[in-house]
Amino acid sequence: MNDRGPLLALVGPTASGKTEASIGIAKLLDAEILCVDSMLVYRGMDVGTAKPSPEQRAAIPHHLLDLVDPSEPFSVAQFQSLARNVVREVRARGGHPLLVGGGGLYYRAVVDGLRFPGTEPAVRRLLASEALAIGGEALHDRLASFDPVAAGKFPPANVRRTVRALEVSAITGRSFSTYAEAWERYPSGVVRAAGIELPRPVLHRRIEQRVMGIMPGLLEECRRLLDDGFGRFLTSTQAIGYAEVVACAEGRLGEDEAAASTIRRTKALARRQLSWLRRDPRIEWFAAGEDGAPGIQDELMRYLRKDTSTVEPPTSIAVEV
Repeated sequence: MNDRGPLLALVGPTASGKTEASIGIAKLLDAEILCVDSMLVYRGMDVGTAKPSPEQRAAIPHHLLDLVDPSEPFSVAQFQSLARNVVREVRARGGHPLLVGGGGLYYRAVVDGLRFPGTEPAVRRLLASEALAIGGEALHDRLASFDPVAAGKFPPANVRRTVRALEVSAITGRSFSTYAEAWERYPSGVVRAAGIELPRPVLHRRIEQRVMGIMPGLLEECRRLLDDGFGRFLTSTQAIGYAEVVACAEGRLGEDEAAASTIRRTKALARRQLSWLRRDPRIEWFAAGEDGAPGIQDELMRYLRKDTSTVEPPTSIAVEV
């Protein structure tokens, strides 16, 4: 593969065994791993995000991990810029970039060169203040009055997305929904992607086992992060497991309750990840069993190592964010 060939990707839901399988695959393909995940970018959040271990990172170069502290703002556009640089650097060394993760947005940001609407902090702060003053439903009604398509994509309770939709409209003069049209375009030839699919009961068992296994370490990690002043971020709705463990550390939840809530939210995350990824017709899906991706590692590797044709780099397209 030359510097204009397709990217390689191994994708699938959380707890499907992507990380474990990717190590052996990367060794055989002479590849370096690019982690495409919205939470692995945060330093110090290792246990709850199932970040690759020091041993795994020593075996194969990993990129796009530990980029910022939890309190620092970080966007998918920033991630995209960093990822593009890494792709160029890996290819310049003669290696192959292997994207690994379950984050559909981050995966497509790298693969398809999506263009993201800008941000304006002052506008966002004003809209967030309005949401507090008049309520998320009233703000959602405002969005629906001039962009019903965008408003129909998410419920009034999702204030973050309502604020973002209004912010984009305010600073670009375009309705937020016009950016969504890019999701329907999947340029061929830019990626060879293998997806991991597990029966739902198997995936749920793996999620339950993972959560129960990490709870002691997650409690310890959370206490350390709280001591470092990252409590506000940890209790956000993004930080699955961390919000529950903070509540546990503060005596507001028992350990069993914290684990049960983390399991529920992780299963919901897996459903969302699969929903995003299944829209992409370029992903070839491989059925795994109780062992997850490591059990079909040879099959995944054979598919990813196939000869691929040279293609032009992907054209940037706009996307809703």
